Amino acid sequence: MNGTAYPEHGCWNRVGVAGDRSCAELARHAHCRNCPAYAEAAQRTMQRPVEPSYRAFWAEQLRQPPAQAQTGDASAIVLRIGHEWLALPSAMVLSVAPLAPAHRIPHRSAAGLLGVTNVGGRLLPALSLAPLLGIDGAAAPEICGRHVFARLLIVDANGQACAVPVDELHGMVRYARAQLAAPAATVERPRPAHLDGVLAYDGLQVGVLNGEQVAARLWELLK
Repeated sequence: MNGTAYPEHGCWNRVGVAGDRSCAELARHAHCRNCPAYAEAAQRTMQRPVEPSYRAFWAEQLRQPPAQAQTGDASAIVLRIGHEWLALPSAMVLSVAPLAPAHRIPHRSAAGLLGVTNVGGRLLPALSLAPLLGIDGAAAPEICGRHVFARLLIVDANGQACAVPVDELHGMVRYARAQLAAPAATVERPRPAHLDGVLAYDGLQVGVLNGEQVAARLWELLK
């Protein structure tokens, strides 16, 4: 393996480590990759002429401007109400609390106003998004194989903290607003003003709610 016997034919494949190992240079170099003949062959491979078509192909590829990566410019809390997967802007969500019973307020029967509930020793108005968004909250699907339970989201409705029950929380997601698609059939019931669009996330079609519109509707219930 002296650099002249088999350099063009790959001596390492014949008498080297990939061949019959009869090369006398193996005792000194231990492996073909340490031999000058192997390095010389690599240099010849790197210096061989480039085909015009190959050069033209890569010239065209490198001429293209770099693709603009979509960056996450928004975040939301993904939740489920009934059979609808929705998302509220994370800035609107103050905290999460265990589900607690709501006590009705006398002479107040507006759809969506559940009453008041105790959250950590603090009485908060309990409001339901289901009637506001046209969702049948009683039609919650039976989900197996996951630990699913209802909770309260404490949300900011124009400066007033409110407790909103949800059937399931999926967690926070960051997304690019440019990723949002037009409302799909699974979320067509909410009024268009409530939806900024639909986000494909973790195998779900999530209706991203407009935080300002939702906060305004919740505030109306408290008047």
